Amino acid sequence: MVEQVRNYLEEHQDRFVSELVDFLKIPSVSADSTLKSETRQGAEFVLKQMEAAGLESRLVETDGHPIVYGAWKKAAGKPTVLVYGHYDVQPPDPLDQWTTPPFEPDIRDGHIYARGATDDKGQMYTHIKSVEAWMKTHGELPVNVVFVIEGEEEVGSNNLDRFLEENHDLVASDIAVISDTSQYAPGIPAITYGLRGILACEVIVNGPSQDLHSGVFGGAVTNPGNGLAKMVAALHDDQGRVQIPGFYDGVIELTQEERDQFAALPFDEAKFMNALGVNAVAGEAGFSTLERRWARPTCDVNGMISGYTGEGPKTIVPAQARVKITCRLVPDQDPVALTKALEQFLREQLPPGLTMEFIDFHGCRALVFDFHSPYMSAARSAIEQAFGAAPVMIREGGSIPVVETFQKLVGVETLLLGWGQNTDNLHSPNERFSLEAFRQGTLASALLWQELAEIQV
Repeated sequence: MVEQVRNYLEEHQDRFVSELVDFLKIPSVSADSTLKSETRQGAEFVLKQMEAAGLESRLVETDGHPIVYGAWKKAAGKPTVLVYGHYDVQPPDPLDQWTTPPFEPDIRDGHIYARGATDDKGQMYTHIKSVEAWMKTHGELPVNVVFVIEGEEEVGSNNLDRFLEENHDLVASDIAVISDTSQYAPGIPAITYGLRGILACEVIVNGPSQDLHSGVFGGAVTNPGNGLAKMVAALHDDQGRVQIPGFYDGVIELTQEERDQFAALPFDEAKFMNALGVNAVAGEAGFSTLERRWARPTCDVNGMISGYTGEGPKTIVPAQARVKITCRLVPDQDPVALTKALEQFLREQLPPGLTMEFIDFHGCRALVFDFHSPYMSAARSAIEQAFGAAPVMIREGGSIPVVETFQKLVGVETLLLGWGQNTDNLHSPNERFSLEAFRQGTLASALLWQELAEIQV
């Protein structure tokens, strides 16, 4: 059975690429209100492709951009797989840094260059094409599938939760699959089994009612810039540990098996530093660079401003200073509790003469999945067959809130199966996706359906 699917994928690969080119031409930038009709065009493209693949599909209207829903549920007694992706893309700016225009896909050096090539149009599209291969060669799938492809991932997925809450029967499933992550490195496929969570906030420190002459008033009033700098400096000790009370209380430590796996991965720290343009690595003492990036909590300043920042000097005591802070969290830290703890800690550090405003933006929990589960084993087997190499098990330092959403609202864990590379310029000029990875990812997806069908539910 699988051989026929393989042959179909090979015979139609050029058509798949041509279709992907058409998909990538659509400027479905969800953040740009002037491109609302184009973003809807992206949804309609996905709908047509799902229908052509043999899925029962429809557009679900929302207060924003539509969700594309598709399903095939005729494999009695077999698992149901929820496939998630998004058809919206990041804004392409700065345009002058693109070698070719972002919505005029260009194939060169074995890659397709366009906005959305890997995040997430190209990766998501592999799953639609794998379903098509099964349906065209066998008239059925080995498993049941449900597709939920949204158009607001890049702007916060505001309507996805409502759709999931109101449509439990439509999305009920045993496992979710998302391809919006990356391989570990070229030639080294990966399964991401853990994600860090996040909390985000802004702190505004106010002093005098207006900027003051630093010669006349300096030394007589508290400087908000100086005060905020001291507050931020207090967040870490000299060993890189975060000083917020209770910050580490919920942390699930890495197992020795995980630390050994990370240590066995090919990682050149000198090349890593060179690529980033830094002359040293830094962070919490006692952990490797990979451990810090993937599995340890952090607290970082994302932006900080106070006073005059124009050309030349201006001798003032500024009236205000502000900082944006995020903490990346690991299991089982609670973003709500830690946001409150962060606010309380900063208020305790606030120098006399200043007042403080605290703005809580958002947060989500970290997640880690059992990489020995039967679903993980099925994914391992499918990827190894398609890529010719066993996938390594990695964590991701970033956050994908929809994974927590699926666990909370649908009750399923997620297989994070990325076909792209971290070097594919996601969110940056000259975004790209390897055509070989597109081919391998489509095959891995097709094989995954057969592997998952062997699991008893």
